[in-house]
Amino acid sequence: MSRFAETELSCDAFLGGRLRLFQPKAGYRAGVDPVLLAAAVPARPGQAVLELGCGAGAAILCLGARVAGLGLTGVELQPAYADLARRNAAQNGQALELYCADLVVLPEALRQRQFDHVIANPPYFRPGAHSRAEDPGRATALGEAETPLELWIATAARRLMPKGYLHMIQRADRLPEMLSACQGRLGSLEILPLAARTGRAPDLVILRARKGGRAAFRLHAPVVLHQGGRHVRDGESYRAEISDVLRDAAGLFWPA
Repeated sequence: MSRFAETELSCDAFLGGRLRLFQPKAGYRAGVDPVLLAAAVPARPGQAVLELGCGAGAAILCLGARVAGLGLTGVELQPAYADLARRNAAQNGQALELYCADLVVLPEALRQRQFDHVIANPPYFRPGAHSRAEDPGRATALGEAETPLELWIATAARRLMPKGYLHMIQRADRLPEMLSACQGRLGSLEILPLAARTGRAPDLVILRARKGGRAAFRLHAPVVLHQGGRHVRDGESYRAEISDVLRDAAGLFWPA
Protein backbone atom coordinates (compact mmCIF):
# COMPACT_ATOMS: atom_id res chain seq x y z
CA MET A 1 0.00 0.00 0.00
CA SER A 2 1.50 3.34 -1.08
CA ARG A 3 -1.09 5.56 0.57
CA PHE A 4 -4.13 5.34 2.86
CA ALA A 5 -7.53 6.45 1.57
CA GLU A 6 -9.14 9.27 3.55
CA THR A 7 -11.93 6.94 4.67
CA GLU A 8 -9.30 4.66 6.25
CA LEU A 9 -7.97 7.40 8.54
CA SER A 10 -8.90 9.02 11.81
CA CYS A 11 -7.45 12.28 13.17
CA ASP A 12 -6.56 11.88 16.85
CA ALA A 13 -5.50 14.33 19.54
CA PHE A 14 -2.26 13.92 21.47
CA LEU A 15 -0.76 16.05 24.24
CA GLY A 16 -4.12 17.49 25.20
CA GLY A 17 -4.81 18.61 21.64
CA ARG A 18 -1.45 20.29 21.08
CA LEU A 19 -0.84 17.69 18.38
CA ARG A 20 -3.31 16.11 15.97
CA LEU A 21 -2.24 13.05 14.02
CA PHE A 22 -3.81 11.16 11.15
CA GLN A 23 -3.66 7.42 11.77
CA PRO A 24 -5.17 4.37 10.05
CA LYS A 25 -8.38 3.20 11.68
CA ALA A 26 -7.50 -0.45 11.21
CA GLY A 27 -3.70 -0.48 11.00
CA TYR A 28 -1.05 0.25 13.60
CA ARG A 29 -2.25 3.04 15.91
CA ALA A 30 -0.02 4.93 18.32
CA GLY A 31 -0.97 4.80 21.99
CA VAL A 32 0.79 6.22 25.02
CA ASP A 33 4.09 4.43 24.39
CA PRO A 34 5.54 6.86 21.80
CA VAL A 35 4.37 9.79 23.95
CA LEU A 36 6.27 8.40 26.95
CA LEU A 37 9.32 7.76 24.78
CA ALA A 38 9.33 11.34 23.52
CA ALA A 39 8.91 12.67 27.06
CA ALA A 40 11.99 10.73 28.23
CA VAL A 41 14.40 12.52 25.87
CA PRO A 42 16.38 15.45 27.37
CA ALA A 43 16.57 17.32 24.06
CA ARG A 44 17.42 21.02 23.95
CA PRO A 45 16.56 23.65 21.34
CA GLY A 46 18.97 23.54 18.42
CA GLN A 47 19.75 19.84 18.72
CA ALA A 48 19.24 17.25 15.98
CA VAL A 49 16.98 14.23 16.53
CA LEU A 50 16.59 11.10 14.39
CA GLU A 51 13.77 8.59 14.84
CA LEU A 52 14.22 5.12 13.41
CA GLY A 53 10.92 3.56 12.34
CA CYS A 54 8.88 6.70 12.92
CA GLY A 55 5.54 5.34 11.65
CA ALA A 56 3.02 8.17 11.33
CA GLY A 57 5.29 10.41 13.41
CA ALA A 58 3.79 10.18 16.91
CA ALA A 59 7.01 10.06 18.94
CA ILE A 60 9.14 12.54 17.04
CA LEU A 61 6.29 15.04 16.62
CA CYS A 62 5.43 14.79 20.33
CA LEU A 63 9.07 15.60 21.05
CA GLY A 64 8.96 18.49 18.61
CA ALA A 65 5.81 19.81 20.28
CA ARG A 66 7.49 19.70 23.71
CA VAL A 67 10.87 21.18 22.71
CA ALA A 68 10.89 23.98 20.14
CA GLY A 69 13.73 24.51 17.71
CA LEU A 70 14.79 20.89 17.15
CA GLY A 71 16.01 19.54 13.84
CA LEU A 72 13.75 16.53 13.26
CA THR A 73 14.52 13.61 10.92
CA GLY A 74 12.60 10.37 10.56
CA VAL A 75 13.14 7.06 8.80
CA GLU A 76 10.15 4.85 7.97
CA LEU A 77 10.12 1.65 5.92
CA GLN A 78 6.44 1.62 4.87
CA PRO A 79 5.51 4.25 2.24
CA ALA A 80 1.93 4.69 3.49
CA TYR A 81 3.13 5.51 7.01
CA ALA A 82 5.94 7.70 5.72
CA ASP A 83 3.33 9.68 3.80
CA LEU A 84 1.28 10.10 6.98
CA ALA A 85 4.34 11.30 8.91
CA ARG A 86 4.96 14.01 6.31
CA ARG A 87 1.31 15.02 6.37
CA ASN A 88 1.17 15.06 10.17
CA ALA A 89 4.30 17.18 10.44
CA ALA A 90 2.92 19.70 7.96
CA GLN A 91 -0.48 19.98 9.60
CA ASN A 92 1.15 20.55 13.00
CA GLY A 93 3.55 23.19 11.71
CA GLN A 94 6.69 21.12 12.29
CA ALA A 95 9.57 20.68 9.89
CA LEU A 96 10.30 16.95 9.56
CA GLU A 97 12.85 15.58 7.12
CA LEU A 98 11.52 12.15 6.22
CA TYR A 99 13.33 9.26 4.52
CA CYS A 100 11.29 6.29 3.32
CA ALA A 101 13.97 3.64 3.71
CA ASP A 102 15.09 0.49 5.49
CA LEU A 103 17.05 1.44 8.59
CA VAL A 104 19.60 -1.26 7.72
CA VAL A 105 20.29 0.36 4.32
CA LEU A 106 20.04 4.07 4.98
CA PRO A 107 20.43 6.56 2.12
CA GLU A 108 23.95 7.87 1.59
CA ALA A 109 22.95 11.40 2.59
CA LEU A 110 21.76 10.15 5.97
CA ARG A 111 24.80 7.95 6.50
CA GLN A 112 26.96 11.08 6.36
CA ARG A 113 25.15 12.73 9.28
CA GLN A 114 25.19 12.42 13.05
CA PHE A 115 22.59 13.39 15.63
CA ASP A 116 22.43 14.52 19.25
CA HIS A 117 19.58 12.08 19.90
CA VAL A 118 18.25 8.92 18.27
CA ILE A 119 14.89 7.56 19.39
CA ALA A 120 13.17 4.30 18.49
CA ASN A 121 10.06 2.29 19.31
CA PRO A 122 10.91 -0.98 17.55
CA PRO A 123 8.38 -3.76 17.02
CA TYR A 124 7.64 -5.39 20.36
CA PHE A 125 7.44 -9.01 19.26
CA ARG A 126 9.98 -11.33 17.73
CA PRO A 127 8.94 -12.73 14.32
CA GLY A 128 6.81 -15.82 14.86
CA ALA A 129 6.25 -15.12 18.57
CA HIS A 130 2.54 -14.25 18.21
CA SER A 131 -0.44 -14.73 15.90
CA ARG A 132 0.05 -12.91 12.64
CA ALA A 133 -1.83 -9.61 12.24
CA GLU A 134 -4.06 -9.43 9.18
CA ASP A 135 -3.18 -5.81 8.38
CA PRO A 136 0.31 -5.70 6.80
CA GLY A 137 1.20 -2.34 8.36
CA ARG A 138 0.22 -3.56 11.80
CA ALA A 139 2.09 -6.82 11.20
CA THR A 140 5.30 -4.91 10.51
CA ALA A 141 4.79 -2.67 13.53
CA LEU A 142 4.14 -5.65 15.81
CA GLY A 143 7.32 -7.37 14.81
CA GLU A 144 6.77 -9.51 11.76
CA ALA A 145 9.64 -7.75 10.04
CA GLU A 146 13.07 -9.33 10.08
CA THR A 147 15.18 -6.57 11.65
CA PRO A 148 16.50 -7.74 15.06
CA LEU A 149 16.96 -5.27 17.92
CA GLU A 150 20.73 -5.52 17.55
CA LEU A 151 20.53 -3.89 14.11
CA TRP A 152 18.30 -1.10 15.43
CA ILE A 153 20.85 -0.33 18.14
CA ALA A 154 23.85 -0.71 15.82
CA THR A 155 22.27 1.74 13.36
CA ALA A 156 21.47 4.17 16.16
CA ALA A 157 25.03 4.02 17.49
CA ARG A 158 26.48 4.84 14.07
CA ARG A 159 24.20 7.83 13.65
CA LEU A 160 24.90 9.32 17.09
CA MET A 161 27.52 11.99 17.55
CA PRO A 162 29.98 11.55 20.44
CA LYS A 163 28.12 11.88 23.78
CA GLY A 164 24.79 11.61 21.95
CA TYR A 165 21.88 9.68 23.46
CA LEU A 166 19.77 6.77 22.32
CA HIS A 167 16.32 6.35 23.87
CA MET A 168 14.37 3.20 23.05
CA ILE A 169 11.10 1.84 24.45
CA GLN A 170 10.58 -1.90 24.37
CA ARG A 171 8.97 -4.85 26.16
CA ALA A 172 10.66 -5.70 29.44
CA ASP A 173 11.27 -9.30 28.40
CA ARG A 174 13.52 -8.07 25.58
CA LEU A 175 15.81 -6.14 27.89
CA PRO A 176 18.60 -8.77 27.67
CA GLU A 177 18.71 -8.31 23.88
CA MET A 178 18.94 -4.55 24.25
CA LEU A 179 21.74 -4.66 26.80
CA SER A 180 23.68 -7.20 24.77
CA ALA A 181 23.35 -5.08 21.62
CA CYS A 182 24.77 -2.03 23.40
CA GLN A 183 28.00 -3.80 24.34
CA GLY A 184 30.93 -2.24 22.50
CA ARG A 185 28.67 0.40 20.96
CA LEU A 186 27.04 2.49 23.70
CA GLY A 187 27.64 3.06 27.41
CA SER A 188 26.22 4.79 30.50
CA LEU A 189 23.21 2.51 30.23
CA GLU A 190 20.09 3.38 32.25
CA ILE A 191 16.81 1.50 32.39
CA LEU A 192 13.52 3.12 33.38
CA PRO A 193 10.87 0.41 33.89
CA LEU A 194 7.20 1.28 33.28
CA ALA A 195 4.63 -0.55 35.39
CA ALA A 196 0.88 -0.28 34.89
CA ARG A 197 0.13 -0.25 38.63
CA THR A 198 1.81 -0.49 42.01
CA GLY A 199 2.83 -4.06 42.76
CA ARG A 200 2.81 -5.18 39.14
CA ALA A 201 5.88 -6.21 37.21
CA PRO A 202 6.89 -3.69 34.53
CA ASP A 203 5.63 -4.51 31.04
CA LEU A 204 7.83 -1.96 29.28
CA VAL A 205 11.22 -0.34 29.75
CA ILE A 206 12.89 2.73 28.35
CA LEU A 207 16.59 2.36 27.60
CA ARG A 208 18.88 5.38 27.75
CA ALA A 209 22.38 4.85 26.34
CA ARG A 210 25.17 7.28 25.51
CA LYS A 211 27.80 7.09 22.80
CA GLY A 212 31.15 7.08 24.53
CA GLY A 213 29.48 6.97 27.96
CA ARG A 214 31.39 5.31 30.81
CA ALA A 215 29.05 5.68 33.79
CA ALA A 216 27.94 2.60 35.72
CA PHE A 217 24.78 0.76 34.71
CA ARG A 218 21.65 2.05 36.46
CA LEU A 219 18.34 0.25 36.91
CA HIS A 220 15.82 2.77 38.21
CA ALA A 221 12.71 2.11 40.28
CA PRO A 222 9.63 1.61 38.10
CA VAL A 223 7.50 4.53 36.99
CA VAL A 224 3.91 3.59 37.84
CA LEU A 225 1.39 4.78 35.27
CA HIS A 226 -1.97 4.32 36.98
CA GLN A 227 -3.39 5.07 40.41
CA GLY A 228 -4.33 2.17 42.68
CA GLY A 229 -3.44 -1.47 42.63
CA ARG A 230 -6.18 -2.52 40.19
CA HIS A 231 -8.69 -1.21 37.68
CA VAL A 232 -11.93 -0.37 39.51
CA ARG A 233 -13.92 1.84 37.12
CA ASP A 234 -14.11 3.05 33.54
CA GLY A 235 -12.25 6.18 32.55
CA GLU A 236 -8.65 7.30 32.92
CA SER A 237 -6.72 6.61 36.11
CA TYR A 238 -3.27 7.95 35.27
CA ARG A 239 -1.14 9.26 38.09
CA ALA A 240 -0.81 13.06 38.06
CA GLU A 241 2.75 13.10 36.73
CA ILE A 242 1.84 10.73 33.91
CA SER A 243 -1.24 12.77 33.04
CA ASP A 244 1.05 15.81 32.81
CA VAL A 245 3.18 13.94 30.28
CA LEU A 246 0.23 12.74 28.20
CA ARG A 247 -1.95 15.87 28.35
CA ASP A 248 0.40 18.79 29.02
CA ALA A 249 3.59 17.77 27.16
CA ALA A 250 5.63 17.50 30.35
CA GLY A 251 8.93 15.65 30.42
CA LEU A 252 9.21 12.19 31.96
CA PHE A 253 11.23 12.28 35.18
CA TRP A 254 14.50 10.32 35.34
CA PRO A 255 15.96 10.00 38.85
CA ALA A 256 19.23 11.90 39.29
